[in-house]
Amino acid sequence: MASSGSPPRRTRDDVAEMALQLLDEHGLPDLTMRHLATALGVQPSALYWHFPNKQALLAAVSERILAPVHEVVVTDLPMPEAVLVVGGRMHESLLAYRDASELVSSSLALGLVDSPVRPKLLIAARTQGVPDALSDVAAEAVMHFVVGYTFHEQQRLVADALGLLESDEKISHEADFVKALTMIAEGLAASIARV
Repeated sequence: MASSGSPPRRTRDDVAEMALQLLDEHGLPDLTMRHLATALGVQPSALYWHFPNKQALLAAVSERILAPVHEVVVTDLPMPEAVLVVGGRMHESLLAYRDASELVSSSLALGLVDSPVRPKLLIAARTQGVPDALSDVAAEAVMHFVVGYTFHEQQRLVADALGLLESDEKISHEADFVKALTMIAEGLAASIARV
């Protein structure tokens, strides 16, 4: 039990959850170990008890952002439909937090987190006899498309919030996202038909 006047003990989950909250409130540039420690009421050195470095912390935050994608069930879905469902859920997960696409992109590029798309599409592929290699290509295409598209979308949201966009540029791109993801799914369907 903590003595009176001392800050409460923080868990790894507490630290990652507060980091996610700060990311959403202030953005990735302001997500510093010092700001995080202040928000938790601890010294910055205390954070290193839970995470050896900032990249490990950011990877834990990325995993929290991507967690809803792991919940998607694709076992009975045809591969093209699985692409739409998994890609759509990843898009929603990234849009849920400010600068999430930039953070997740970095964590994926550095190999600090695994793509949640690959195992989902692999499940769908194996239940339908689709070769693993084709599933891997589809997973890479979906992951890179969704992260890249969402990054641009989030950049535009920031520009809009700062008043940097013309009024006719302030349109939703959800329809464009769905059309492009559908094109990837249809290309996969055509590739499966040739196997």
